[in-house]
Amino acid sequence: MRKVEVSSYNGKWIQMFIEEAEKLNLIFGNELVDIYHIGSTSVPGLKAKPIIDIMPVVKDINNVEKYNIGMQEIGYVPKGENGIVKRRYFQKGGDNRTHHVHIYQIGSCEINRHLAFRDYLKSHPDEMKNYGELKEKLAQQFPLNKKSYINGKDYFVKNIELKALEWYEDNRNK
Repeated sequence: MRKVEVSSYNGKWIQMFIEEAEKLNLIFGNELVDIYHIGSTSVPGLKAKPIIDIMPVVKDINNVEKYNIGMQEIGYVPKGENGIVKRRYFQKGGDNRTHHVHIYQIGSCEINRHLAFRDYLKSHPDEMKNYGELKEKLAQQFPLNKKSYINGKDYFVKNIELKALEWYEDNRNK
């Protein structure tokens, strides 16, 4: 059973993203449209589970399975959609997870949702601080219960997502 651990921000997370993004670029080549560092490790100063979340955007989500062997060769386990329609998900690191890769096809609304959440927290330090403190408290309260940890932050995350999407759209159109 994996323990829920939340760490203080680590500046090495950016370099870990860059190194992994280079590997993904080699695997996916021309299928790749863009690649983003998302999740809490992408927000400087935010406390986070030390797992790098990466969001490649591809031309055609149906082609991703062709790259499963390449992903396995660099340590990833393909998980298919893993509960989110039109996503392809990969995990690296086994019980000591280091990376999650969430692949979406260009045009997916999930892309803006992730980018809005990330950028909103970067631009709203009070919200970022509150989110980090909530995650830390929940990790202490539920160190061996990932589901309770996730459920405990669900309301906060959904509330931030709504504000973030509105903020993101307003700021993209300026």
